[in-house]
Amino acid sequence: MIGNMTRDIVNRICTTLPGAEVSDPWGGGHDAWKVGGKMFACIGAMDQGVSVKTADIDSAQFLIEMGRAERAAYFHRSWVMVPWGLAEEDELRDRLTTSYDLIRSKLPKKVQAALADRA
Repeated sequence: MIGNMTRDIVNRICTTLPGAEVSDPWGGGHDAWKVGGKMFACIGAMDQGVSVKTADIDSAQFLIEMGRAERAAYFHRSWVMVPWGLAEEDELRDRLTTSYDLIRSKLPKKVQAALADRA
């Protein structure tokens, strides 16, 4: 039950981000959140947590060593998976918005300019 509740929290947070869209690109119940066609958050079909981008591999490793995240399987090493039950809603919001901002900042300037500012 905690998975569904937390998936709802992640979806509620991501819905508020300008230009954020959700899809299930691989089928089978994934929630892949994207901005400008680039993924910034993913909840796997196993519903164990949410994978997000960090600033770099060192940042990801730090979160893992601190016990705040786990290695995100199938993703680059700058991504981590935040397991359900590990993070409160505020920490989840921080991880999601950081990932969103990192991905958004790498989009072409024209695409970025078309997006509303994040509140």
